[in-house]
Amino acid sequence: MIMTQTIARIKQKGKHFEILVDLDQALKYKKGDSNSVDFLETDKVFTDSKKGLAASVSDLKDAFGTEDSYEIAKKIVKSGEVLVTQEHRDEERDKKIKQVVDFLVVNASDPRSGNKISPEKIKTALQEAHVNIKNVPVENQINEIIAHVSKIMPIKISSKKIKLTIPAIHTGKVYGLINQYKEKEEWMGNGDLEAVVVIPVGLTMDFYDKLNSATKGAVLTEEIKQ
Repeated sequence: MIMTQTIARIKQKGKHFEILVDLDQALKYKKGDSNSVDFLETDKVFTDSKKGLAASVSDLKDAFGTEDSYEIAKKIVKSGEVLVTQEHRDEERDKKIKQVVDFLVVNASDPRSGNKISPEKIKTALQEAHVNIKNVPVENQINEIIAHVSKIMPIKISSKKIKLTIPAIHTGKVYGLINQYKEKEEWMGNGDLEAVVVIPVGLTMDFYDKLNSATKGAVLTEEIKQ
C-alpha cells in the first residue's frame, strides 16, 4: 500500500504546531475509525515542518500541558486540520460518484420505455448536469440529484408506496427513519402514527430491516399499488 505523507496542524495558545502524518491513517483516527497513533511519521512536533523548525518543550507544555509527542499528535489530528492532497480529494469524489451511479442503476429507469439506464449514460448525465454530490448518504440527496439529471435526460426512480401503522410507543424511534421518505402522515387519537412512505425499490429491504429492528416487528405495513 502506498503511504501518503501530509501535515496535520493546529493553532494552540496563539502558536502554530505541525506534525507529519500518514494521510489515510490520520483521517481514520480523526473520524474515530481507529484508536491507533500509527499515523505519526516522526515523533517531532514542529512550528514549521518544511523548514524543520521544532517546537520548544516549554511551548508544548504551555499549549498542550505535556511534551509527550504521541499525546500531542492525538490532539492535533482530532481537533486540528489534516491537509488533504488533491489526489485524495479526487479519489473521494470518484467514490461518491460511483455510489450515486450504482444507486441509480438499481433504482432508476427511463420513464418513456421503462428500461434501466446504463452506468455510462448516468455518469455522463451527472457530469453534464454539474451535480454537486455531497458527503452524505445517497438516499438523503437523491431528489436533488434527480432534479439536476432530469434536465439532461428523462429519468425516474422506481419506488414502492407503503402504508405504515406505527404504535405510539415506537414513533420516537422511527420518525427520523421514515421522515425522508414520508408522503403524508396522520396522528391517531391513541398516539399511533399512520404514514405513507415512498421508498426507492433498491432500499426497500434495508428500510424494512431498520424499521423492524427499531420496533421489534410491531409496525403494520401495507404496500399500496401505484
